[in-house]
Amino acid sequence: MSAGSSIVWFRRDLRIIDHPALTRAVADGPTLPLFVIDPEFATSSRPRRAALAAMLGALDGALGGALHIAVGDPVDVVPQVAAAVGASAVHVSRDYGPYGHRRDAAVAERLGADGRRLLGTGSNLLVDPTTVTKADGTPYAVFTPFSRTWRSVLGESGNTDLLDAPSRPDWITGVPGHVGDPRPALGLTEADEAPIGGGHLDLSTDEALARWDRFRTSGLDRYGERRDLPAEDGTSSMSSALRFGLVHPARLLADLDPGSEGHRTFESELCWRDFYADVLFRRPETAWQNLDRRLDRIALDTDDRARERFALWCAGRTGFEIVDAGMRQLAATGWMHNRVRMIVASFLVKDLHLPWQWGARFFMEHLVDGDLASNNHGWQWAAGTGTDAAPYFRVFNPVTQAERWDPDRAYRSRWVAELDTADYPAPMVDHGRERKEALARYKAARGG
Repeated sequence: MSAGSSIVWFRRDLRIIDHPALTRAVADGPTLPLFVIDPEFATSSRPRRAALAAMLGALDGALGGALHIAVGDPVDVVPQVAAAVGASAVHVSRDYGPYGHRRDAAVAERLGADGRRLLGTGSNLLVDPTTVTKADGTPYAVFTPFSRTWRSVLGESGNTDLLDAPSRPDWITGVPGHVGDPRPALGLTEADEAPIGGGHLDLSTDEALARWDRFRTSGLDRYGERRDLPAEDGTSSMSSALRFGLVHPARLLADLDPGSEGHRTFESELCWRDFYADVLFRRPETAWQNLDRRLDRIALDTDDRARERFALWCAGRTGFEIVDAGMRQLAATGWMHNRVRMIVASFLVKDLHLPWQWGARFFMEHLVDGDLASNNHGWQWAAGTGTDAAPYFRVFNPVTQAERWDPDRAYRSRWVAELDTADYPAPMVDHGRERKEALARYKAARGG
């Protein structure tokens, strides 16, 4: 291979625009675009695996058919491919997730043993973890003050530059070990070719940007008014595109008008994404442990009866219409409206008194847009065990929530066909009684 060749290793950044690591790699000379199908990913939900397979096809097309797909543990595969092409460096977008951070450290060590380097440039966040701090250098544990500082550092140390696709890149092709069809390696068949998405899933950068353009011109100004109405198309539905990196959030941020309330509300959602990534990077154990360790003392139900209740929640058979609608939307599409995510989470932890980890794991198994930081810390928010701890005493009433956000029952009727029939179950609990029980348990755990 040519001297000075390099690799760009795609992970959660399946695009060729706004990709500083790709731009840097191509500038160094002949480049191999690489994606490694990691066995860790092969255990995720079928819709997410099917989405990934389709997105890889779209990325390969954007790269002119040059994408090299390999299968195996990246700690082994990446150094092997680097040796095969004589690459002096492997370029990546930095990954701050617990698993990704450990994986990259191990890959860097293996590459270093061969005299090669792993070079990180940019990330899939607007502001990288540890960048936003208080004046004394300590991290924020509450969102609102974090967001104020976040806005002030965006232009100084954020990942906000927009980049065109590299012009006339010199791709390296014909490397042995290429997997032409990623589906078998992902445990998929031809029947899995079209991942379900319920209209909320894009499979290429072009599709995602077209969706964003429609939302930007027709829905963004009213985002603050309509985002909590699950029956309406009032959200951007960009979560899967952001999770897989079909688009960089900087592209969305650049289109926002700070003078518009709806635009500012959307910017706040981008900030929440960075906030949770920051919290998880600093405290990786909180992926599955309470951030507020005082709440480790809370009494939770985990017996056989609790498992039966959990099964009803998973199946959307609780007898609470909006909870059941949300769970069925998730099962059918791999996506759930965000307001409904909060309602079903509150119901699981505060009406059923089950561990938030049960719900978080179920969501990660079924959501195409499942992101560990946002998902699990969103669950901790609902459970009152994480950041912004005030929600510990907030218990969503699933009946009044449904009446407020789905007043004509359009959302509920769409996903629960047997409403108003004898086949629909009665409410599985008395919400008023369980609310009192939940508050008593939280009060006891927090020391009265």
